[in-house]
Formats: sequence, C-alpha cells, structure tokens
Amino acid sequence: MVRHLLKISDLSKAEIKKIINKALEIKQNPHIFDSTLKGETLLMIFAKPSLRTRISFEVGMQQLGGHAIFYSIKDSPLGKKENIHDTAKTASRFVNLIAARVFKRQDVRDLAQHAEVPVINMLDDFAHPCQMMGDFLTIKEKKGRLDNLKISYFGDAYNNVTYDLMRIAAIFGLTLDVACPVGSEYTPEQEVLDEVSQISKETGAHINVIHDAFKAAKDSDVLYTDSWMSYGIPVEKEEERRKIFIPFQVNSQIMETAKPDAIFMNCLPAKRGYEQTAEVIDGPQSIVFDQAENRLHGQKGIMLFLRDKF
Repeated sequence: MVRHLLKISDLSKAEIKKIINKALEIKQNPHIFDSTLKGETLLMIFAKPSLRTRISFEVGMQQLGGHAIFYSIKDSPLGKKENIHDTAKTASRFVNLIAARVFKRQDVRDLAQHAEVPVINMLDDFAHPCQMMGDFLTIKEKKGRLDNLKISYFGDAYNNVTYDLMRIAAIFGLTLDVACPVGSEYTPEQEVLDEVSQISKETGAHINVIHDAFKAAKDSDVLYTDSWMSYGIPVEKEEERRKIFIPFQVNSQIMETAKPDAIFMNCLPAKRGYEQTAEVIDGPQSIVFDQAENRLHGQKGIMLFLRDKF
C-alpha cells in the first residue's frame, strides 16, 4: 500500500522518531546516502511561492542521487485545465514521488487519493508536516530529547503550522500552550481541536489554547512563532493585524518568563518588530537558521521513508 504524508499525524510516534533518527544519520554522514535514490524523480507542484521548501527539496533529492522537477501551477491552477485525477494518474507513470504546495487541503487530498506513488504535502491550509519534521529534528539536537518538554506558540493560531505543531506535540505527549487572540479567525479549527484531543487521551499530552502570552511562556523549553501576515492576507490588513497580535509578540520579557535555557523558533519568513523583536530572533537563544537547515535533512528522511529505503 502506498503511504502518503499529508499531515504529521499520518505518522505514528515511532515512525516520526525513526525518520528523525535517519535524518540525523544522513546529516552526519551524507556521503553514505548519495546514491540512495539514484535514478528516481520527485515532481514538485507549486501553487504557492517558496524559498526554503523548493531549495531544500531540490537539494535534498540531488544529494540522495535523484532528480527533482519544479512545476509551477500559478497560471494554470491544479484541477482547472486538467482534473486532479488525471494529473495524479499521469504523473504517477513518470515519477517516484509527488510533492505539492497548495492553497487548499482538498487539492493535496485528491492528489493522494488518485496517485500511485507517495504524495508529500509541502504545505496547504491544514498542515505542514515537513516543517514539523525539521522542527522536531532541531529540538532533539538542541535539547537532546523529545519528551518532558513544554512548548509555547505565540500569534496566529488559525494556520497550518500551528495545527501540525499541536498534532505532533499531542503525539509525543507534550505540553503545548497556544497563545493567540480571541476570535474564530485567530484560533484553531474545531476539527483540529477534536483530533488533538483524541490523540492526547492516548498520550497524556496537554494542549491548551489560551489568550495570555506570559502564561504560555512560563516554564517553556521551546518558544515558537510564525508570521502574522500569511499568504493571502491583503496588505491593507497589515496594520490592523499588527495591533491585534502585538500582545503576542515574542520579546525579551516573554523570553525571560520561559526557562533560562529555552530556545526560540520561527519557521520563517520572519518580520522583525512584528511576531518577534530583533533582539530575540538575532539573539543567543534563537535557533531559526538551524531550524531552516534541518528542513533539508528532515525531508531527506521523509523521502527515504516513503520510498521504503530504510
């Protein structure tokens, strides 16, 4: 049966740990894996722009001995000129992996439903599993463990990164405080809350949505934030959103409320003076560029896992 990765909870805790451990092995000894995917091809379908995602997947596939094809559907949206069923079926005859970065969750679900090769969600409006794999790889490097941690997230919680952060924290039985403004447009969807609640019953995780940044930061091992201006937010909304989110900015006072050895993460792109201050993101507790680099290694692990190469 073909495995797909559409959200991080498509994987078990054991599988996530297995991929992270393999990614660490690849990172430490890249030459051992430089022909693992020799002769194989990854098709990358992009509806949304990207820097880290495109570069890390292309470089990763090349370093594993394979080849990556970038295909933009900006001017020819997925499912418009040719339906998704036919796109998935046709591409499956040519390539070994399909990855998609799209606006709508249904598009990547439809691709996976009809593809005969593994489909990787590079981002949609519901999940960002590749980001989580890189993030937890980085946390393991920095903290030496993936258990007994408190994570706090600050800002816009109505987004893909927050959703998968909640899922993976639940899978690992962690405490996660999501600090965000009041309002349905800023808080996680009920479907995500229900899923996370169900996972937490089995793992003992404590996933909380709260509206107090300092309460969230208290005793945290990891502080995490994301852009206040996601793709699709009009420029004229920027000042309004800044005012709404400024109480959830990660600044030096928030960092001081966390544990002394806490680390700061942002999946990038970042805007200094918005979701975090410059002194935080450029400070000694920030690991954002290690986090960005680990997208490469985490995604190598994902591709090898889905291709049943370990």
